[in-house]
Amino acid sequence: MTRTERKKPGRVKTALLEWLGVPIALTDTAFWSQFGTTSAGQTVNQKSVMQLSTVWACARIIAETISTLPLKVYEKRSDSRVIATQHPIYSILHAQPNKDTTASVFWEAKIVAMLLRGNGLSEKKYIGNRLVALDFLVPARLTINRGANGKLRYLYTENGKQREIPEDRIFRIPGFTLDGKWGVSVIEYGAKVFGSALAAAEAANSTFEKGLAPTVAFTMDRVIKEDQRNKFRESMKKISGALNAGESPLLEAGMDAKTIGIPPKDAQLLESRGFSVEEICRWFRVPPHMVGHTSNSTSWGAGIEQQMIGFLTFTLRPWLTRIEQAINKDLFSPVDQQRFYAEFSIEGLLRADSKTRAEYQAIQVNNGIKTRDDVRREENLPAKGGNADVLTVQAAMTTLDSIGQIKATNENQ
Repeated sequence: MTRTERKKPGRVKTALLEWLGVPIALTDTAFWSQFGTTSAGQTVNQKSVMQLSTVWACARIIAETISTLPLKVYEKRSDSRVIATQHPIYSILHAQPNKDTTASVFWEAKIVAMLLRGNGLSEKKYIGNRLVALDFLVPARLTINRGANGKLRYLYTENGKQREIPEDRIFRIPGFTLDGKWGVSVIEYGAKVFGSALAAAEAANSTFEKGLAPTVAFTMDRVIKEDQRNKFRESMKKISGALNAGESPLLEAGMDAKTIGIPPKDAQLLESRGFSVEEICRWFRVPPHMVGHTSNSTSWGAGIEQQMIGFLTFTLRPWLTRIEQAINKDLFSPVDQQRFYAEFSIEGLLRADSKTRAEYQAIQVNNGIKTRDDVRREENLPAKGGNADVLTVQAAMTTLDSIGQIKATNENQ
C-alpha cells in the first residue's frame, strides 16, 4: 500500500510504463516499492524481513494473540452493559467478516499490515445502508494517490484488473503515527536494523557452510611440487565444510597444521546475531523471552502472570485501543455510537493457574462483586439461575460501629 501525490512522470520512465502496459504512476510507488530499500547490502522489504525469525515471531505473537481474542459488541444500559449479539455488526466482527474469511484470519492479516506497513485497510461492503462484510485489502495491491479534485483515490488490483474503491468504503486503522493520520512503516524506519540482521544471517550461513571453523594453514619442512599441492587441496575440499565435520586430514611426514584465522566467537558473530534479536524486539515492543531469546532476564516480572500483564499493558493494549476506537468511529452509525461499542475480551490473557484463579473468583463472589453464575460463565459452564444469579456477601462482615450494637442485641435476647 502506497500513498502518493499526483505528478507527471518523465519521458523515459513514461515510455517504460507504457511498455509495461499497466497504469502505474511513478509517484504511485506501489509497483516500485516491491523492490524494497537497501541497507547493509541487503534488500529490505516485507518478504525479506519476514525471513528473519525474530520479525516472524514478533509479528505472529502480536497478530495471533489479538486476532484470537473475542471481539464483542456491547449495548450500554443505565447501570450496566449487555452483549448485543443481535446487532448486524456483531457477527462481522466476532465470527465472519466475509464469506471467505473467519474473524481470526481477517484480523490477523489486518494487524500484520498495521505492524509492518503502518496501516491496515479493508473494504466495507453494503446492501443498501447496511454493512454486510469487510474485505481485507492486500497492501501490495493497493495504490493511493490524490486526484485532481484533491480527494484520495484508492486503486486496487485484483485478478489482473484495477478498480477504484470510493473513499467512504475504506475502513483504515493506522498503526503508530507521526502525523495523526497515517501510520508509519516499521520496514522503512527500521531498514538499517533489518538490513544488518539480514547481513549477519547471510554471514552466519556462509560461516556454517565452511564448517564454522577458523582458517587453517599447513606447513611442510620441504618444498613440494605443484601437482602435489593441487592433490592436497583437492583432498582437503572433500573433508571441509559443515557436512563433513569430524573428518580428519591425513598429515604426512613433515607436515603441520596451524590456525591463522579468527574464530567466530572472537569475531562475535553469534553475539551480533543475538543483539539483532534484541534490536528487532525493540521495534515491535516484544520482550525477547517471548520469541525464544532467553539469554537475558526480563524486567516484566518473574511469574508468567506478571509477564503476561506486562505484555498486555505495554505491547497489546495500544493496538487493542486503536482497533476498538476505529471500529466505533467508522463502522457504527452516529445513532448506534450512542448505544453500542466494540471491545476485546482480555480476561483469557489474565488467567493464572487454577488455584490462584479459584481464590480470586471466591473473593469476587464473597464480596458481592460477581454472582456465582458470572463465575460459571467465565469458566465456560452453564448458568444455574435462581440464587446463583444473585449477589451475596459474607453475613459475618459488618462495620466496626455495628459490633457493639450486635453484641447488645444478643445480650438482650
